[in-house]
Amino acid sequence: MARLCEGRVAIVTGAGRGIGREHALSLARQGAKVVVNDLGGAVDGTGGELTPAQSVVDEIIAMGGEAVVNGDNVADFDGAGRMIAQAIDTFGDLHAVINNAGILRDRMLVNMTEEEWDAVINVHLKGTFAPAKHACGYWRDRSKAGEAVSGRIINTSSVSGIYGNPGQTNYGAAKAGIAAFTVISALEMARYGVTVNAVAPVALTRMTEGLSPAPETPEEADLRSPRWIAPIATWLASEESGGVTGRVFEASGEFLAVAEGWVRGPSVSPIEDPEALGPVVETLLSTARKNSGMDGVAGGPPQPQEGN
Repeated sequence: MARLCEGRVAIVTGAGRGIGREHALSLARQGAKVVVNDLGGAVDGTGGELTPAQSVVDEIIAMGGEAVVNGDNVADFDGAGRMIAQAIDTFGDLHAVINNAGILRDRMLVNMTEEEWDAVINVHLKGTFAPAKHACGYWRDRSKAGEAVSGRIINTSSVSGIYGNPGQTNYGAAKAGIAAFTVISALEMARYGVTVNAVAPVALTRMTEGLSPAPETPEEADLRSPRWIAPIATWLASEESGGVTGRVFEASGEFLAVAEGWVRGPSVSPIEDPEALGPVVETLLSTARKNSGMDGVAGGPPQPQEGN
């Protein structure tokens, strides 16, 4: 019986460790040829070397698969283009790109520097746009030439972006932007045989280990393992997923869920007088669904607090 991704060619960015590594290994187990991209830097994006990516490639080859290392910076437009070209030149085609690379520069808004904002937005948001732009251009050209296309973009959003987490305005804004990018690019690329989806993972990795209490038992640690994120990403990279596009999936060791997007809530006819809006807004909010907390369950909006 053929494996789920037999003969497909996939790129995984940020694949040297954590969730990206699990994506790459899962794809290889399902028969994909994998380009393992990683700069090998610190959590904040500084430094770097190719050893982590090479280690993943070595694991894939040891299991009988095919893989190569790529060390391009996904936030560099030309570098992203080279990465796409490497996949096509090495393996003869490209079927899936999993945009997973990311960094953290967590800080409360009033303490955040411009550099901390720019660095996170650049890696996450531009680092999603650039590979997707080059890959989608390749698939569009093939489609216009009359070839059958089965292209897949799988982006990485976050519960910090779709629900909101204090101390991560830069990261959350980037991840919310990725969710919107996913929905819109899915609409644009459907005519060319390309699907675009996203995964919002909940897992304990090098990037997230300081954001919540450490697991107290092996069972709890397993529930927070990044291995639980790879199955949905691998399925989305397969030909079988062709009917699914423009969706954000939340994945963890406890559940797999669809993250439902913004919807219009209670409404009234437009009101011209701003002085009349107080009681109207109060009524609207009294019947509106509350914003979700980080657990994805509707809660209450944060209340203003005095002090610094």
